[in-house]
Amino acid sequence: MTYLSLILSPLSIINIIFGAIIVFHGRKTPSVTWAWLFVIVMLPYVGIVLYMLLGFDGRRRGVFVEKRIRDTENYREFFGLSPSGHDFINEQMDILKRGAFTEDSCPIKLDEIVYLNMIAGRAAYTEGNDVQIFTEGGPKFDALVADILGARQHIFLQYFIVRDDSLAKRIIEALTSRAREGVQVRMLVDGLGCLRTPSSLFTPLISAGGEVATFMPLHLGALNYRNHRKIAIIDGRIGYVGGLNIGNEYLGLSKRFGFWRDTHLRIRGDAVHQLTLSFIMDWNFAHKKEPLSLSGDLFPANNIQPGTSALQILSSGPDTEWSSIQYAYMKLINSANSQIIMQSPYFIPDDSILEALRLAALSGVDVRIMIPAHPDHPFVYWAALSYLGDLLRAGVRCYKYEKGFIHSKVMVIDECIASIGTANLDVRSFRLNFEINAIIYDLKLAAETAKQFHKDVQDCSEITLAWYNARPRSVRVREAFSRLVSPIL
Repeated sequence: MTYLSLILSPLSIINIIFGAIIVFHGRKTPSVTWAWLFVIVMLPYVGIVLYMLLGFDGRRRGVFVEKRIRDTENYREFFGLSPSGHDFINEQMDILKRGAFTEDSCPIKLDEIVYLNMIAGRAAYTEGNDVQIFTEGGPKFDALVADILGARQHIFLQYFIVRDDSLAKRIIEALTSRAREGVQVRMLVDGLGCLRTPSSLFTPLISAGGEVATFMPLHLGALNYRNHRKIAIIDGRIGYVGGLNIGNEYLGLSKRFGFWRDTHLRIRGDAVHQLTLSFIMDWNFAHKKEPLSLSGDLFPANNIQPGTSALQILSSGPDTEWSSIQYAYMKLINSANSQIIMQSPYFIPDDSILEALRLAALSGVDVRIMIPAHPDHPFVYWAALSYLGDLLRAGVRCYKYEKGFIHSKVMVIDECIASIGTANLDVRSFRLNFEINAIIYDLKLAAETAKQFHKDVQDCSEITLAWYNARPRSVRVREAFSRLVSPIL
């Protein structure tokens, strides 16, 4: 039987009709819908199975609506919002106007960006934060363990991946020691990211009085919608957020990846309260039997400002009304006057981001993008190359990081504003994953992050338009196929 006759057989036609019904019923975006139909047609029978595993929403949509309602109540309680929220908005904008970081020091129209993040992402604007940037795993985890051992009241950890290795055991040991001393310890892990992590890893912590919960354990229709956040909160005064999961590979000890280049933040100040709020809402979703309340002990007052950085902590996911991190990326790109630099291990932008970057480059903005040279997902890499090819023609400069694996999720605009967090520049981060980013309004930190990017360029090979046009036919075919299915990668 030929492949064409297989596709046109009665059973296959029924398969395609059934696939079309369930895909269109899902009310996905047109690009996602057509990508799934392509998979179902080209992979008879198997395509339906893949869709049921990866694309079917099941009860998720209703569950996330319920979470959104509860989260909205938590936001209103935490910020003391009136039904309209106008008082809070006015107060926030007054803080911005009185602050040192103004349009006199930064050419970007700040009030629009801050306002967008408040409305779409419920991200409070806080000043006086101290921010430390880590670009490797070793120093970050040394600092985290030291902060854990210094905890006096509570420790909250939330990670997408926790490996069963020496780094994880070091952190669990530190958490266990504090739990034995009466410190409240809670750890939230993702059901897919920790699928192969044995529960025995957490046994010492649980035996010492700590609690561990799993965000969305795997079942049919729950492979998507993963909690990709990586945060830690110590006593409500110190917070961590960024790209580093817990595992030896993030220390650069993996033979496959070698040196691991990432970006992670250590924050002190009122911005930590927003990390705490995000953790509480995710914890209560995963651990409904014993929910955390918005106790004042979890949000201690900072009577002295520890630093000078202004921040917004921006969360987004399938439970939020708006794709707030995607909107923030678009707004930042469209606000750039001179330079945009971006690092992302997965670069699969939707049309809105792609057009914004193309428009910026064609308008004379210096746009530079960095991806890994040795990807962990080949289809994602080939799809990324196809999108970068479009941008090269508009004048964007693109780089492949050769030193090891770059996992950093960074954007810097005009060396004024930086975004650092967990969200990649791909459709999955925009619409399927639970993500969290810090938007940093600090000239010094933005310049420091841009300087690190230019340092990383020394470990890159540049993707030129000449190189791209000369790529082998086999790569072109892989790109074409990968781009067709990129909305569902």
